[in-house]
Amino acid sequence: MKKKELKNEYKIISSGTSAATGFPATLYGIDAAKIWDADLSGHLSQGLTSDLLDKADLIFAMTPSHLAEILRLRKDVADKTYLFKNFPDKNRQGEGLSDPIGQELSVYNETFLEIGEYLGKYLDEIVKRIEKK
Repeated sequence: MKKKELKNEYKIISSGTSAATGFPATLYGIDAAKIWDADLSGHLSQGLTSDLLDKADLIFAMTPSHLAEILRLRKDVADKTYLFKNFPDKNRQGEGLSDPIGQELSVYNETFLEIGEYLGKYLDEIVKRIEKK
């Protein structure tokens, strides 16, 4: 099977609805990311800003409460905002991802696997929507 060539580079930005700014990824987060050949050693946390919402082609909330907070801050981004596990469905209710902060490495690994599972299901649709813009 031939690998599909992407038209552009894509930038993925992480921010939190109540995140402090400037903190590094946890050691377990860095270790779990290595399984995917990802390097989080230079990652710094940042809070969600209006500017980030403006720049985003798609916005994925990890939990229903995060989704509600995003839409409380900016109702005008509703058309490009999804509960991660529901994409591409616009249903605002559903299951969120558990935050592994403060837990063991095995929980981080489970979270990374869960994110990977959903990205695997949705990646083609994500790319299609971004490339249409």
